[in-house]
Formats: sequence, structure tokens, C-alpha cells
Amino acid sequence: MTKLVFSSFLITILFACNSYSKDNSEYYTDRDFSHVKKIDAHTHVQTTKHTLVEQGIKDNFILISLNSEVPDYPPIDSQQYFDIQQRLTYPDNLYYLSTIETATRFEPGWVDRQLDYLKKSFANGAIGIKVWKNIGMTIKDKDSSFIMIDNPMFDPVFNYLEQNQIPVCGHIGEPRACWLPYDQMTTNNDRSYFSSHPEYYMYLHPEYPSYEAQIQSRDNLLKKHPKLRFVGAHLGSMEWSVEEMAKHLDQFPNMALDMAERIGHVQYQSIQNWKKVHDFFMKYQDRIIYGTDLESNEGEDSISTIKKAHELWTRDWRYFTSGDTLESPLVNGKFRGLLLPKTVVNKLYFDNALKWYKVKK
Repeated sequence: MTKLVFSSFLITILFACNSYSKDNSEYYTDRDFSHVKKIDAHTHVQTTKHTLVEQGIKDNFILISLNSEVPDYPPIDSQQYFDIQQRLTYPDNLYYLSTIETATRFEPGWVDRQLDYLKKSFANGAIGIKVWKNIGMTIKDKDSSFIMIDNPMFDPVFNYLEQNQIPVCGHIGEPRACWLPYDQMTTNNDRSYFSSHPEYYMYLHPEYPSYEAQIQSRDNLLKKHPKLRFVGAHLGSMEWSVEEMAKHLDQFPNMALDMAERIGHVQYQSIQNWKKVHDFFMKYQDRIIYGTDLESNEGEDSISTIKKAHELWTRDWRYFTSGDTLESPLVNGKFRGLLLPKTVVNKLYFDNALKWYKVKK
């Protein structure tokens, strides 16, 4: 009788284990994190140190490093130098996007210089370009009006990129919270960033172009260049609404979105309506690219860089792969992981970056 009971118990356990395996075989777990090939498609590696690249290798990440005309970054030719040096050591683990400069925009031959620089960048291995929010939020024309991304001065550059199917990653505008008072912001990182960067906190600068004007200028660019391969950085500055993102993805078939520094916004929406967010990622699984905005620089604390990267990468992985109840320093409140199937996770973390940036792997 004892043997019979034990055998029945064992059969029950084995059946339960097999059922669990079968039911969950389409989903990844925490144990899969380091075994799955992944791409972080939005980083800034501005150093000859290999700290971030080597941590990426440990966590099975390829990095795409974006050159950008940010005031407190090194000059753009220095950023490109760092990326080229990284590629000499790790050619299969780091790729980069070049950029244009706007400081000499009024000098004769500006367009030709930009095109020459970009062509040399592509010859050196760049796989696209990045444009930054200074276009629309900082630089001005001779009449003191803000220069937006749809300004005709940029048309020769975008014509060249469109004709040659070279992708553009565009950080145009800011999160909508940038135009809101602090107590109406939904994520902690927005509150922190704009309190530290009042020059970009548009709530304090009503004389600057509005949020709607920033988005419209981006949309005007895509209408002028309908075949341009465009990746909207930071969820295209539409992070506040999955419905808004969906509307634009439907309108612009050559547009994708990277998630860098905006995952907290979809986590916040998960608190409100988990199914809406889950269904958005399921429907647009071919148009969303994983990225973080992680930085690595010459003066970095290597231990801090490693810790930040690994913690961020594993925290995001849990959000997309598990159905657990989670917390994040980005938002106040608990939310449920999206529990996306392996096939979708593979696209977000790898396949879509290959497709949109034409990374050769």
C-alpha cells in the first residue's frame, strides 16, 4: 500500500512538472537571461575602457553606441574615435551611430561637410546616425526662431540617408512630462532629470516650442521623407500613451521605437491597465527595440558602471519575461510583468535591432 501511494505521488509530481514545463515552454525565466542573445540598442560608450562592453559580453548583450551632440559629452569626432577603438578590440560586440553637428550651420559649405563626415563614418563602420533634441529645443535660426527637425536645411542630409536606406535614430522633443509641473509627472526619473536640468524643463520656458510642436515637426519630417528608416528614440517622446505610440506606428510604416530611459512610463501604465500595455507590445512586436541609455566614460567608476548595467538589464528582463508583481525605482507602486512569449522577447531584444539597423550578425 505504501509503495502504491508513493508511486501515485511520484506520478502526480512528474505529471505536474511536465505540465508546468509544457505550459511555460513559450516563456523565458530569470535563468535564461545570460543565455539569450540580446542587443542594447541605445548606449553611449565614450571611453577606451572596455568596462561596459565587457559587462555586455558577460550578460550576452551587443551594444549600439550613439554619438550625439550633447553639450557635456566629448566632441562628436572624439565620440566616434572611442567607438572605433572599441570596435578594434570587440568588432562583434559594439556597433555605433554617427551624427551631425549644428554649431557651424551658418558657415558656407555646412551641408557638404556633414555629408562628407557621415560618408567617412559609414566607411569606418557606422550603421546609422543619431539626431538630438537640440534640434527643436536649443538651436535657432538667424531670426532667433527655433530650428525644428523638419527645417529645409536638413533635407539634403535626410535625402541622402533616405536614398541609401541608412537608418536615423531621432531624439526629438522630450517626454510630455517636460511640460508639466513636478507633481503631475508620473515617473521618478523624469522628476530627477528635470530638477537637475532646468534648461530643458519646458514648464519653466513657455516661450519655447510646445510638446505638440516637437512631435509635429518629427511627423512633418517623416511625411517629407516617407522611405526614411526612422527609429524614435525614447519611445518617440510618446512614452506617456501606448495609444499615441500605436497611432503613429500605424501612420508611419518605416518608423520603429526604442525604449531607452522610458520603460518606467510603460510600467506606470501597467499599473493602470496591464492588458492594454501587454497587447500593445504583442501587436507592435516588430516595431519596438530594447535600449537603456547606459553611459560609459573616461572618468567612470568601473564598479559602479558594472553594477548599474547588470541591475538595469536584469530588472528590465524580469518586466518583459515574467508575470511577477514587481517594483522599480522609476515609478511609485507595484506592477505586473508583461509575461511576453519568447518569440516576442527575441524581437524586442535582438531581431528588431538587426532589422532596423541592419546589424550584420
